[in-house]
Amino acid sequence: MTRILASLAAVVVLAGPAAAFAQAATPAAPAAIPQIAPAGDIVATLTAAGNYTILLKALDASNLTAVLKSAGPLTVLAPTDQAFNALPPGQLDNLLKIENAGQLQQLLVYHLINAAVDPAKIQGAIGPIAAVGGGNVQIDGTANPMTINDAHVVGEAHVTNGYIYGIDKVLTPGWTPPAAPAAAPAAPAAPASH
Repeated sequence: MTRILASLAAVVVLAGPAAAFAQAATPAAPAAIPQIAPAGDIVATLTAAGNYTILLKALDASNLTAVLKSAGPLTVLAPTDQAFNALPPGQLDNLLKIENAGQLQQLLVYHLINAAVDPAKIQGAIGPIAAVGGGNVQIDGTANPMTINDAHVVGEAHVTNGYIYGIDKVLTPGWTPPAAPAAAPAAPAAPASH
């Protein structure tokens, strides 16, 4: 637990969350993100929402619940129960085994940002942001709906100790955005006439 809190502190010092975002040249008008009703801190709000029970169980199993009840500010990228249920058969059960607690914790800290990530600062912007578990998540505030890596944001809440973004996929550490399509080759020049 102490190691996780030290990692959280190091991430705040090393990376400011909003500094890495690039404003899109012509920002699209993003759709309003559905609101998750705030009910106190991150854990209390996820509990009250009702569709984050698997995430809450995983946080308990990896000893991270206390971190998400701390003063923060923190931002959690919260996969819904449907997102966890969409994992390949057996993967969730395997992650929840006691002997895999370290692997589960690494997956979950990739869903944490050690800062308050305000939706107003990321709407219309694209860029990476440092995750507590190492590496970056790619936020696209120009997408409709907003995306984080390859997950769509399905809900958002400003809570007493930070922000929650409900997402429709479990994020994979090491994810890289797809390469931009290659430009079409230029047409050959017309032969010169004499």
